Amino acid sequence: MPRQSRIDFPGLLHHVIVRGIEKRYIFLDDQDREEFLSRLSRLLAETETDCFAWALLDSHFHLLLQPNATKLAHFMRRLLTGYAVVFNLRHNRVGHLFQNRYKSIVCDGDAYLLELVRYVHLNPLRAGIVESAESLEDYPWCGHRELLGKASRSVINDSKILPFFANRPKAARQQYYRFIVNGVDTTRTNLSAGGKRTSLDLDPDLDDDALFDDRVLGGGDFVERVLRHADQFPAGEKRSLRELMDLVTTYFGIAPTALSQPSKNRSLAQAKAVICFVAIRKLGLKGVDIAPAMAYTPAAVSHAANRGDSIFQKEAQLRKKLESIL
Repeated sequence: MPRQSRIDFPGLLHHVIVRGIEKRYIFLDDQDREEFLSRLSRLLAETETDCFAWALLDSHFHLLLQPNATKLAHFMRRLLTGYAVVFNLRHNRVGHLFQNRYKSIVCDGDAYLLELVRYVHLNPLRAGIVESAESLEDYPWCGHRELLGKASRSVINDSKILPFFANRPKAARQQYYRFIVNGVDTTRTNLSAGGKRTSLDLDPDLDDDALFDDRVLGGGDFVERVLRHADQFPAGEKRSLRELMDLVTTYFGIAPTALSQPSKNRSLAQAKAVICFVAIRKLGLKGVDIAPAMAYTPAAVSHAANRGDSIFQKEAQLRKKLESIL
C-alpha cells in the first residue's frame, strides 16, 4: 500500500519522531547533542516555529513542534540535512544518518497539548536512561529541565505552556512538576501514533463513529478541518458521513443515535436505507466504513443501499435537502 502524503501547513501541531537508519545511534557524545540543539534553536527562531517539548535519546529523538510561518517539511529538511553533514564530517562517515522518512503526527493541540508534553518529557525515564522523576530533573537532554527553570536553553516556548498551570511562573513550574510526576506510574497510551485506536484510548469521549485518520491524533471535527485545509478530504466526500446521517435523520424525524440500534421502526429502516444508498452510490464510501454506524454488516449495507435507491427517487423533498452534500 502506498504511503499517504503528509498533512502539512503552517499552524499545525506535530509530534515528530526521527530515528537513526537501521536503529543506529545518531548521538555518539554530548558534543553531538549540543550541535543538534544549537541548530534546532537557531531554526526555531529563524522560521517562527514553536517547540513545546523535546527529548534526545541515543538512536532517536522526539520534538513537539508548531511551525507558524512555514511548513514542517521545510523546517525538518534544514534541521536533519545540516546535522547529518556535520555528524558525518566529525565522525568520518558517509551515507544516510536517518531513516528515509521521519514520522510526524498531526495533533489536536487544544485537546492534547499537555498530554503530549508529558509523554515526550517522560521518554528518558520510560526508556530507562534515568531512574526516577527526581533524576529526570538533572537529565540535560530533555526539555523538562527548561520548563522547571533549571536550564538556560532557548528551545521551548514556555510562555505558551506554563500559563496552563498557573499565572505566576514559580507556581506554574510547581504545578507542571506535579503533573509530570502524576504521569510516571500511570499507564498511558503510546502517543507516537495517530488514528482511531490511539485517539479513542486517549479520549474515550470521542464518538466511535467520528472521522479518524492514521496521520492525526484526534477525531471528528478536528480531522475534517485538517483534511479540508490540506485539500486531502477523500474524493466524493464533500461532507462527512456524520453530516449525511444528521440530514437524513432530521428528515425522517428520528434521533441520529437510533441508527446504531436494532429496531423494526419503519422510518428508521428507511433512513438507514437512504444513508447507505447516498453514501455508497453518491459519495463513494465503502460498505465497511458505513457498517459500524448503521449496526450492519458490509453485506447488509449493500442490501440496504438497494432499498434506499427507490426511497431516494420517490422523496423529492429529501433529494432537495441533500443537494448541499451531493
